[in-house]
Amino acid sequence: MIELDNLPELKDAVMIAAFEGWNDAGEAASAVIEHLAETWDAEVVAALDPEDYYDFQVNRPRVLLENGRRRISWHTTRVLVATNTSLGRDVVLVQGVEPSFRWRAFAIELMELAQAADVSMVVTLGALMADVAHSRPIPVSATSDSEDTRHRHDLEMSTYEGPTGIVGVLADAATQVGVPSVSCWAAVPHYAGHSPSPKATLALLSRLEDLLDGPIEHGELDEDSHAWERGIDELAASDTEVAEYVESLEEAQDTAELPEASGDAIAKEFERYLRRRGTDEP
Repeated sequence: MIELDNLPELKDAVMIAAFEGWNDAGEAASAVIEHLAETWDAEVVAALDPEDYYDFQVNRPRVLLENGRRRISWHTTRVLVATNTSLGRDVVLVQGVEPSFRWRAFAIELMELAQAADVSMVVTLGALMADVAHSRPIPVSATSDSEDTRHRHDLEMSTYEGPTGIVGVLADAATQVGVPSVSCWAAVPHYAGHSPSPKATLALLSRLEDLLDGPIEHGELDEDSHAWERGIDELAASDTEVAEYVESLEEAQDTAELPEASGDAIAKEFERYLRRRGTDEP
């Protein structure tokens, strides 16, 4: 069962969850949670018992040395609370590794905690490898099964069918208990998806700003994104075949995005920017 320590009374709380593993190409989604926890000085309030959900031959515990003494650190899922955010609301962060088994029980535990915290929305984050160019904006899809939530945040309904990860199970569990959920996925260039992708992390963070109507400190992510992109540029320039492939992806992506460059789309994006900055004036 979940071990809960001093859950405070929260203000208009939203839960944001991401997990290492299958759902986390380029470590983009889990890095968002790490960034938010650090930026907002989030405090750990709960941890799930790893014995219930993890195969330790897959997610082996680690031996650490602290003050000259050895201790074992177990992989688990932690729940953190941030009450000093830039959003005017409190945030519950779920940080962990995708569990090995008992996913339904795992999701139920987290939803019971969400209900105890009176969470008004659950946002799950994921990242997948895709045929996109590193030199173009990272595509981020945001979907919801709730009609009201789709209308309020200008989202789409997902039409995906196929295998899912723990974020998909968690989003469904939220719906089952009547908590609106939003699923955000970043598309990471597959030829650069095996190393951390700060550009994808930044794209997810920016989408969160839109969803939550408030600014979030980017820290070093902007600089890290540019450095990541320059590194991939150098890699592509050293291999003619890779360079040609990237150019084909750029052309395909540019062509696909042309219809979005409409006056309505530009106006909508500007309105989102103004909401995030808390002003009605340009």
